[in-house]
Amino acid sequence: MNAALQLLVTLTGVTLLFGCAQANGTMEAAARHALRMAGGRAALLPLLFFALSALLAMAGPGAILSTALMAPFAMNTGVRAGLSPFLISLMIGNGSNAGNLSPFSTIGVIVHGLMAQGGLGGQEYRVWFFHASAHIALAGIAYLLFGGLKLAGKGRAEAAAEAPRLSRAQWATLAITAAWMSVVVFWKQPIGWAAFAAAAIVLLLRLAPPGEAARRMPWKTIALVVGISTAVGFLERAGGLNWFRDAIAAFSTPQSVHAVVAALTGAISAYSSTSGVVLPAFLPLAPGLAARLPGTDPLALAITINIGSAVVDVSPLSTIGALCIAAAPEGARLYRSLLLWGLAMIPAGALICYLGAPLFAV
Repeated sequence: MNAALQLLVTLTGVTLLFGCAQANGTMEAAARHALRMAGGRAALLPLLFFALSALLAMAGPGAILSTALMAPFAMNTGVRAGLSPFLISLMIGNGSNAGNLSPFSTIGVIVHGLMAQGGLGGQEYRVWFFHASAHIALAGIAYLLFGGLKLAGKGRAEAAAEAPRLSRAQWATLAITAAWMSVVVFWKQPIGWAAFAAAAIVLLLRLAPPGEAARRMPWKTIALVVGISTAVGFLERAGGLNWFRDAIAAFSTPQSVHAVVAALTGAISAYSSTSGVVLPAFLPLAPGLAARLPGTDPLALAITINIGSAVVDVSPLSTIGALCIAAAPEGARLYRSLLLWGLAMIPAGALICYLGAPLFAV
């Protein structure tokens, strides 16, 4: 199957399935139930926000929709418990990105498909592990620096938002989603077609309204990603990617290339779409750029591109940061703090990738 068509099938199938789960309230209800596990302990709430955001992104349509789902009631619950909106934003943003490259998420599908086109397929869990590890480390630093430890002395705060009992339709949706994951992991079925089958079962059983499920699908993102991937394919055939690859190689060495590429992708991603622009444009460069710099592992370079472009995403100029600002209580001064954090993540991502490059390689 043509690569762009295969990407279209996969994105459409996965987002339709999770559009159903959002349309019937399954994902929000499951998240609210999980929030209650903190039992009103303020010190646990930031960690729980991180874990829930990661799980939602891991098993669903990626970091942006995970943030959109988590941010409103995480801000409401966290602020009442004494958390700063800044800390909440960092935990949600990094948590969503930690789960973002799961083989089951929309963005994970994009990334692993692009890597497979460049001959770097079959490393989905390795890529996800290092990407998630970077965001776990950053969230841990944020927790320590911005008040996480001080919350331990507060004891119990007001409990998390009330969680309604899951309906039969929501339990059935969760079961079908779990079955879809099992089919993909254990029986190695194509993720897109399997997602279409799971969504068809949900809709045929009338567990979710089809019109609302379709409206929940990110059609603009699907069109953007598939369109840019197609354009990048034409650009590659015309030799444009070779020119860009040569330009990066001219300013890099095998020792510095990871820092250079991470800083470059981070700087671009801070004000553009990571999944829609940066990754489709840069991931195809990894094999050729590695070949120009002897001793550079192409898989390690691809992981660098993924990490460098994602660690800046809590910037208010990105969608994730903007969603956190929109959900924050009135009067919260988040813009400057998130902007400084996002800009600081450009050199931080370069350092992470420079130090981690030997581990990234197969």
